[in-house]
Amino acid sequence: MELISVNIGTLQPLEVGNHSTKTGIFKTPVNNPVRVGKLGFEADVIQNKKHHGGPDQAIYVYGTADYAWWSKQLQSNLEPGIFGENLTISDLEGASFNIGDRLKIGTVLLEVSASRIPCSTLAARMGDAGFVKKFKQARRPGLYCRVLEEGEVQVGDAVTLEPSAAQYLSVIETFDWFYDPNPSLEMIQRVLAAPVAIRARKMYQHLLEKAQASS
Repeated sequence: MELISVNIGTLQPLEVGNHSTKTGIFKTPVNNPVRVGKLGFEADVIQNKKHHGGPDQAIYVYGTADYAWWSKQLQSNLEPGIFGENLTISDLEGASFNIGDRLKIGTVLLEVSASRIPCSTLAARMGDAGFVKKFKQARRPGLYCRVLEEGEVQVGDAVTLEPSAAQYLSVIETFDWFYDPNPSLEMIQRVLAAPVAIRARKMYQHLLEKAQASS
């Protein structure tokens, strides 16, 4: 695998539904080396910090295997960064990864922590009010990652996969389970046993407490 695009977000206006907002989802590729810290790229704009960013979702990764699928489905040549990802990587298909898998890129080490859950901002970015449903059905969520080792990345860097020895659960399982209205106790415990991002952990911890209280 190879890093084919490094994408930085700038604050731009966007019409989401019937209201105007500002967002950092519009990403522009850059060719110079970029510093990656614990919270991602210093220059990258994260406007909605309630649902995006933070140390457990510092970097969003999307792969060319998923891009190729979408380009065929949408009959459009999609440019890197259109999904709002920070890093676009060749030959990467997000659904094949597990939570806890690691990616070595340049001097940076990332750990997969969550799948992307689509929202209305993504739909507005794509210019398609039905895109949230399409993204859910496609089951190609990409990878949110935490930064284990800070450093620099640049287009052309080799990307090395370090699979998680524990293989807690797959990225696509976390994506599908998000939409499950009645998760089993086993499912909840599997999620909490994995190094998932704090937002998912809080949700499943609440579900665990609810299940224990009713048992």
